Amino acid sequence: MASIAKYIDWGPFFIAWEMPGHFPQVLTHEKFGAEAMKLHNDALAMVEKIVNEKWFTADGVVGFWPANSDNADTVTVKTPDGDVKLESLRQQLKKATNHYNFSLADFIMPASCGQDYMGAFAVTIHNVQTHIDRFLADMDDYNKILVQILGDRFVEAFAECLHQQTRKDFWGYASDENLTNDELISEKYQGIRPAPGYPACPDHTEKYKLFKMLNVTENIGIRLTDHLAMDPPASVCGWYITHPKSHYFGVGKIDRTQTEDYAKRKEMKIEEVEKWLGTVLQ
Repeated sequence: MASIAKYIDWGPFFIAWEMPGHFPQVLTHEKFGAEAMKLHNDALAMVEKIVNEKWFTADGVVGFWPANSDNADTVTVKTPDGDVKLESLRQQLKKATNHYNFSLADFIMPASCGQDYMGAFAVTIHNVQTHIDRFLADMDDYNKILVQILGDRFVEAFAECLHQQTRKDFWGYASDENLTNDELISEKYQGIRPAPGYPACPDHTEKYKLFKMLNVTENIGIRLTDHLAMDPPASVCGWYITHPKSHYFGVGKIDRTQTEDYAKRKEMKIEEVEKWLGTVLQ
């Protein structure tokens, strides 16, 4: 856990405590700097305990496969168990000339241009709930919240750590990368790791494909709930896309025509698609 702790991004930690601002500037904020400093010191002390007393264990799985887009919004991934079609949604925003509406499939090469590849990952931090329950039993709300937020920070740090190892070693497409932690937090590296359910791919049901491709539940014990949340909650999954110009974006609102096309591609009833895409429907 010590190697993972080095990758912690402290900015979201303070946002979770409703102390917005950049780290480390938040520690000297004119209104709540002293409180932020105390909180940070308490968190560092708990991180030391987490590492030294082995409170948490980390587990992760990655995979990479040949993949090509259809020059539209579908990516076909060739796995040992057969082809998997990953479906993307496209922005429908009004943009200025030469500013394009993106789909994640844009960052995967069509077969007519050659062979491309795509990856996936899932990571989790086990035993966070054990310590949440322990502090709950002691009626220690402060440390209960602290360990819960640190569990989230550790799993995000693990995702960052694993992504770097993937770029430099496992996949090796950026083997000469040499970035500081600040540069990692600022995403100065090549490639992205968009997660199903987030702005670039708001459909949580694509997790079913990712979980099957990586045998996530069997390999590292994460299961999907009926609402497609992950359990343990301190878990993250997503795709690895390596295109040098790949970037994060939000799909935004989509119209009925695209929703119907997406339902057809997914081989789902339109009502089911609308249930999962409710937040992005016009």
